[in-house]
Order: sequence, then C-alpha cells, then structure tokens
Amino acid sequence: MLSATTLSATTRKRLVMGNWKMHGSLAANAKLLDGICAGVAAVHNSDIAVCVPFPYLAQARDNLRGTGVSWGAQDVSVHEQGAYTGEVSAAMLNDFACQWVLVGHSERRSLHAETDEQVAGKALAALKADITPVVCVGETLEEQQSGRTTEVIARQLAPVLALGADRVAGLVLAYEPVWAIGTGLTATPEQAQAVHAFIRGRLAELGAPQVRVLYGGSVKASNAGSLFAMEDIDGALVGGASLVAEEFLRIAAA
Repeated sequence: MLSATTLSATTRKRLVMGNWKMHGSLAANAKLLDGICAGVAAVHNSDIAVCVPFPYLAQARDNLRGTGVSWGAQDVSVHEQGAYTGEVSAAMLNDFACQWVLVGHSERRSLHAETDEQVAGKALAALKADITPVVCVGETLEEQQSGRTTEVIARQLAPVLALGADRVAGLVLAYEPVWAIGTGLTATPEQAQAVHAFIRGRLAELGAPQVRVLYGGSVKASNAGSLFAMEDIDGALVGGASLVAEEFLRIAAA
C-alpha cells in the first residue's frame, strides 16, 4: 500500500528557485535572464522562479512576463506601511507582480537576528497579500554535529505551523542546512531526505502534506538529480549556481 507521503508526492510539481542574493547589475541581469528564457522551453518537469534584489524587481517583471519563469523578492516587512525606513511591504511587492518572497533565509536570521516569530510574521504578511512565502529553516554545523537538527527545525517551524493548516497550505518550505550554504558542502541525498521526511511528518500532522519542501545548500547540476530522486525533496533553492543560466537550467531539468 502506498503511504500518504507517496500519494501526495505524485501531486507536488518540482520547484527550482534561484536566489541571487546581493548580486547583479542591469547589464548582467539582462544577460542572465535572456539565457534562462532562451532555455526554459526545454524544461518540462519543474516550475522555475528567481528571487532578485529589490532594485531589480521591475527588470525581472519586464523581462520574464509571459515566459513561464516567475519572480519574487528576497525579504518582506511584517508591517503594511508606516515609519519603517528601509523596509519593503508585501503591497509594494505586489506592484511588481511578485509571486514569491523568501522569508527566514539563514543569512537574514544570522546577520539580522531575525527570530522564528518574526519569520512567521513575514510569512503571514506575504500570505495576506497573495504572495507565496518560501520559509527557510536549517541548522548550523555545530547544531548538526551535536545531533540537534530536528530539534532546531521543529523550533523554527513551530510559529509557522501555528498559523494553521489553511495558511500553511499556501506557502513553500525550504530546508537549507547552514553548514552547506556557500561552503561547497552538500548534505547527502539521504541526509537531506531524512530532514525533509521529518518536515513532511510535521506538515502531515497539521493536515498540509501537499506543501512543497525544497532543498537548499550548494545545489549544482552534478548533484541535483540524486537530490530530486528522494521522495520528499520537491525541488531546490539555488544560490550561486542560479547566477549561471546554463547551470541553473540543468538543475531544473535534472
């Protein structure tokens, strides 16, 4: 008999999303986006998206509209408007037709001291604006080596899952082990699957097993296929490799 996880896996289309981080220029972006658009027709088994720095949202919208590649931002404010200098609201992202926004990326958590509760608040702000939040969770090397991975993931997930099944059904989760981001290290497919299965179990308990769970952490064309072969890995959040059109497309097609 097929498990509930296996049954739901058949309905979850893969999502491969590029996170440009703080990279780009108008000229470099134009070349990259043109390259992605030129090859996207050959990718049949993945939804493809890019999350770009705020100044380039208009460029992404103008270059990608009608291509089948969607776009989003890398952060969003918990506030709707007001005296919050430097913040960008979900309504502002809607002005650029963003479909996605990253929340809780490990770099936001570590460099900007974002709490689990703040991350959940950002996810809720995005959902209220009909933007799909991609909620990032993951453990540090010290936490992984001390056997605390699931403890950390459960803590990070708790305020997000507390939003309720209906709201959680409208988001995407991304497991990004901090020790594998930009280091060249990658969790083995089996390591990644074990954490994804844990996350899927929490989602199933809530009543939202259909939520896509991506893997992020030094994903490359050379390892994407083995990661995607795992039952509970529904795609990838790609960092550095998303800045090279050919490599990004090879990941999406893996």
